Amino acid sequence: MKRFAIVKNAKIFFSISIIFLLIGFGSMLTRGFNLGIDFTGGSILDLKFDKPVTVAQVRDVLKDHKLGNSVIQLGAADAVTQESKSVLIRTTVITDETRREVMNDMNAKLGNSQALRVENVGATVGSELVKQAALAVVLSWILMIIYITFRFEFKFAISAIIALIIDVTVTLCWFSIVQYEIDSTFVAAILTVVGYSVNSTIVIFDRIRENLKTHRRSESMSDLVEESIWQCMTRSLFTSLTTLFSVVAIFFYGGETIHNFSFAMLIGISSGFYTSTFLAGPLWMFLKNSSKHASQKVVSKTKVV
Repeated sequence: MKRFAIVKNAKIFFSISIIFLLIGFGSMLTRGFNLGIDFTGGSILDLKFDKPVTVAQVRDVLKDHKLGNSVIQLGAADAVTQESKSVLIRTTVITDETRREVMNDMNAKLGNSQALRVENVGATVGSELVKQAALAVVLSWILMIIYITFRFEFKFAISAIIALIIDVTVTLCWFSIVQYEIDSTFVAAILTVVGYSVNSTIVIFDRIRENLKTHRRSESMSDLVEESIWQCMTRSLFTSLTTLFSVVAIFFYGGETIHNFSFAMLIGISSGFYTSTFLAGPLWMFLKNSSKHASQKVVSKTKVV
């Protein structure tokens, strides 16, 4: 594999990240997010059909009423045909008139049905979900800082967390730009990305730590970090690609139910490879050099006094 300078071009990689994040923040401020019913509240329809139906059949009817992103769950579905007479539908808040139109359309296209439950759910649960999701992510970062500091050093931990923050922010930026719906599966995807990304970063940090043991004074720190990154490049690239192959397959063929989840994974894993390979190592070196220069200044002032 032909090498190119990563550490020497670190400013370019950081600049690319900053430019994209600024675009993403602009989208967040102007367009916001397309929040799903898990966060905004919505309507619940619990239906009982005379004949078994599939999720695809129900979704086709809902699409005609611009409700194609609704969450559809089958009760006691047949293992072979994936059909059921019991269907639970969760949509955005709809009016009574729209609900009657949907029910009439369902009866006309899928057979007679009976509404067992119809109710609206407020956004209170969604607000609580946002708080719990944010708490889960922050808690994972705190635990990672403690663990990485214990196994490596504090500067490694800070570098890894900054890389993770970029991964999470990039994923949020993409969801704002393309206006994909953010639902409860998005939270699961973010936590998965956090765990996956930090694993790749730790592998590179472990190689840096090993190389520090045999570090020669004639070798610069940038050369050591550069060599450590490239020693892990094949592993990082192959691991990310094989995972992405599966995620891409799920994204295109996994169905609409997990479409948003797979898109978040796709962006998060791609960003995780980028930050682990091109940002985390140079960032650690920057923190290391800054600490060294600060110590030298303190020593110099002490001698002068």
